Amino acid sequence: MNSPLSVLEICAGAGGQSLGLEQAGFGHTLAVEIDKHAAATLRLNRPEWNVHEGDVREIDGKKYSGVDLVAGGVPCPPFSIAGKQLGADDERDLFPEAIRLVREAKPAAVMLENVRGLASAKFAPYRRSILSELEALGYVADWQLLYSSSYGVPQLRPRFILVAFRDGLDSNFHWPEPVHTPTTVGDELLPMMSANGWKGARAWAKKADNVGPTIVGGSKKHGGADLGPTRAKAGWLALGVDGKGIANAAPDKDADFDLIPKLTNPMVAKVQGFSDEWKFAGLKTAVYRQIGNAFPPPVARSIGESIKAALGAGTLASTVDTAPHEPKLRLVS
Repeated sequence: MNSPLSVLEICAGAGGQSLGLEQAGFGHTLAVEIDKHAAATLRLNRPEWNVHEGDVREIDGKKYSGVDLVAGGVPCPPFSIAGKQLGADDERDLFPEAIRLVREAKPAAVMLENVRGLASAKFAPYRRSILSELEALGYVADWQLLYSSSYGVPQLRPRFILVAFRDGLDSNFHWPEPVHTPTTVGDELLPMMSANGWKGARAWAKKADNVGPTIVGGSKKHGGADLGPTRAKAGWLALGVDGKGIANAAPDKDADFDLIPKLTNPMVAKVQGFSDEWKFAGLKTAVYRQIGNAFPPPVARSIGESIKAALGAGTLASTVDTAPHEPKLRLVS
């Protein structure tokens, strides 16, 4: 790989976006994460990284002037359909801090991701305000709704992405095309489900022959170690998965043939697109929240490769497939 481009990443979480951007050819100048367990996960996997465990507000962007990319998955509760959708009135809204860092660091590109709720008509004025602020700083920005299932991740997981460029580089940017036909929960998890010799694993995998609902990580205030609200649990049940909790291990060889199993944390990580080598720090619930709140690495990699190509640092290596996929929504205001 050529010398990596540099990235300052905020709200890095357990490293989903971090890993994807690294795979795309970006090297971390700084990774910022306030949660102690997630910060420990970043250090566990990449001890050479500069990880700041603390609030984004503590970072002086001027110290990172000239960084190639400012990226981050700013907190989603202000815009989540499952929450109160307070937007700018929510104390957890960190878009203003992201804009401040862009103003101070003056990166060549910006990449910020959030939940689909931010794409709703309710937040149109908020989106316009962000675009206006970036334009005043010399950036051309665009929003896109991408489905993770279009990038090799076995769950829908729609993410609303902002990408911005300065110095006219936006004309070289193209949103990534789907890389192949969707993989399914059964395909991805069969080896893990059968690891202890469960005789019903193959029959289970045939039932789980589809992409899963969006995994919900929850927060310290709300949500536990389960696969999400009632509707999400029903979707998982249709695939033969008990979404009411997280198992400690795969079914053993003596388990009932028609068992409806729960997923383990490593299985949830696989559904999120993490590599097997990526490890997580903390106890069971803390690990599940890190995984469930992550940005799938394959999606981050695809966008990162497109940004890298626009910056003239390389070419896309992905093979475009024209198979049917979830429609994208393009919003420029």
